[in-house]
Amino acid sequence: MESLLELFPEELPLEGFRKRQLAHWIWARGARSFAEMTDLPKALRASLEERYSLSAFQLVEAYPSQDGSVKYLFTLWDGKKTEAVYMPYENRKTVCLSSMVGCPAGCTFCATGALGFGRNLTAGEILDQLRAIAYHQGISPRDIRNVVLMGMGEPLLNLDNVLKAARLMLHPEGLALSPRRVTLSTVGIPRGILRLAEEDLGLRLALSLHAPDDETRRRIIPTAHRYRVAEIMEAVRAYYQTTRRRVTFEYTLLKGINDHPWQARALAGLLKGISAHVNLIPFNPWEGSPVEGTPRKDILAFAEELKRLGVPTSIRFSRGRDVGAACGQLALKAPPSLVPPQL
Repeated sequence: MESLLELFPEELPLEGFRKRQLAHWIWARGARSFAEMTDLPKALRASLEERYSLSAFQLVEAYPSQDGSVKYLFTLWDGKKTEAVYMPYENRKTVCLSSMVGCPAGCTFCATGALGFGRNLTAGEILDQLRAIAYHQGISPRDIRNVVLMGMGEPLLNLDNVLKAARLMLHPEGLALSPRRVTLSTVGIPRGILRLAEEDLGLRLALSLHAPDDETRRRIIPTAHRYRVAEIMEAVRAYYQTTRRRVTFEYTLLKGINDHPWQARALAGLLKGISAHVNLIPFNPWEGSPVEGTPRKDILAFAEELKRLGVPTSIRFSRGRDVGAACGQLALKAPPSLVPPQL
C-alpha cells in the first residue's frame, strides 16, 4: 500500500480543490485516518483507504519527562522501532526526529550507536514522527516550528530520504516550515556535506565533531577512521563558502578524553575563517556506557577557554534525561519504572 506521506501536494491522487483539501488534512490537520476527512465524499474516502496509507506506525508509545518533554517510541510496520522526542518551550515547539533504526556511527558516548544499524527510514517514516507527535499532543503539525534531525541515525547516510522529507517540511502546502528552523546533525560525511551545499535548501548544519584531532576522535567515534578531521573541515569550509550559513559544532565532553585545555585551543584553531558556534554537551549517562562525563567545573573552564579565543560557545543541557530521551540516550527502551502507555 502506497504511503501518501511520500507524495508532494501536487502529486496527490486527486484534482484541483480536492487535492488541496487532501493536502490540508495530511499536513495542516495531521489526520491519522481517512474517516476524519469529513468534507471529502464518503465514497472517495473509502477509495483512498483501499489504496493508500496515512500512517507509518503500527504502535506509538509515549513517555513523558518531568521537564515537559516526551519521548516517543514508534513500532514500524515491519516490526522495527525508532524514537523521537517532543520538546515544548515557552515560545516554540521542537521535535527531534530520527533518520534510521539504530545508527552505524558507533559513538562510544551514545546508546544509539551501541545498537548498531537497523535500516534507513523512508521519507514518510521521518515525516510521520512529527505528525504522530502533533496528533498525540493535540496540536496541528504546523504548530511544531522547529525540527532537529538529531535522533537515531546518520542523516547524511540516508540523504535521499532525508532531503525528500525536508522538501516536504518546507513545502508551502506541506508543513510550511522555514528552512532556518530545520537543523540536520551529522557525524561528518564529507560527500554528504558537499551535496547539502549543492542542494542549498537553507537547512542549518550541525557537525558532531567531539574532538579536534584524529587520534582522540577515533577513540570516541570508532568509524571516524574513514574521514580525517582535516577532510571533514575542508567539506565544511566549502559548505560555508557556498551557503554563507553559520555551522554549529556539537561537542560532547568526556572526562579525560576530549576535555583538556589544549583541545579547546585546537578546536578554536579549526574554526578560524568560518562563522561557527560551539554547543558543548554534558554527557548523558546510560546503562553500559564505557565513558564518563566531564565534571561541571571543567565544562565551564573549557567553555571559557573557547570564549577567550573568540569562539561563540554555549552549554546545551539536554532535556528528558529521566526517560532516556536526552542527547545520546535513545536506545529503543522504555524507562524501567514506566509501563508503556499505548496510544
